[in-house]
Amino acid sequence: MEELAPQTLFTGQQLLWLPECASTNTEAHNLVVKNSATDGCTVITDNQTAGRGQRGNRWEAAAGENLTLSVVWRPTFLAATDQFQLSRAVALAVHDWAATLLGPDPALRLKWPNDLYFGTQKLGGILIENTLSGAKIQHSIVGIGLNINQQHFAMPTATSLALLTGRPHVRPALAARLLESLEARYLQLRAGQVAQQQQDYLHVLYRYQQPALYEVAGQIVTGWIEGVDPTGRLLVRIDHELRAFGLQEIVYR
Repeated sequence: MEELAPQTLFTGQQLLWLPECASTNTEAHNLVVKNSATDGCTVITDNQTAGRGQRGNRWEAAAGENLTLSVVWRPTFLAATDQFQLSRAVALAVHDWAATLLGPDPALRLKWPNDLYFGTQKLGGILIENTLSGAKIQHSIVGIGLNINQQHFAMPTATSLALLTGRPHVRPALAARLLESLEARYLQLRAGQVAQQQQDYLHVLYRYQQPALYEVAGQIVTGWIEGVDPTGRLLVRIDHELRAFGLQEIVYR
């Protein structure tokens, strides 16, 4: 494996690249429990056999073709009620990274809360697991899965960087650039630039201020996404009423 040397202050400076593991989030958690993970510790694997996604879904990735990694951070500057701020910062970092490879394409979007999409196809996903201490976040394990060189997917709603660009990509170099993007957005968040990140997030939010179909309580409705509230709930206007939805309460159609 080519050497991975991100130009960062701390993110990825402690790096563990595993040939195979069940879940990089689990491996990272084990390091935290043993008190052997520094701030920014990163676990990457070539083959994740039991990756987890949002809503309890499994994350499927072909061995040796994609990027599956987890970063340990200690965002003790964030209140427990501000967990979405970290989710948003990570999503923006992933979008920043993809934009350097695909250009400022309007098809490249973040699907609430933090999936990376190109058009109507998923390019990557994020799963953040936070541990709280009182009213603060003690540590966060940021799991990221990105489709890089995979050519065939069981789901037609998935795509990869190679399919979009027509060529394969060197994964260690991409991983280094991703860690740099992550740290840049993390430091921006730590500096208190929450309003800027909210503005940036809405600018690239999938279906933002566009009429589209959703399923709510078993009914298909037309709604307009108007934003995201401070706790991370999606704000959708339906029949002239602005409503807030959690992760399990609305489905894109």
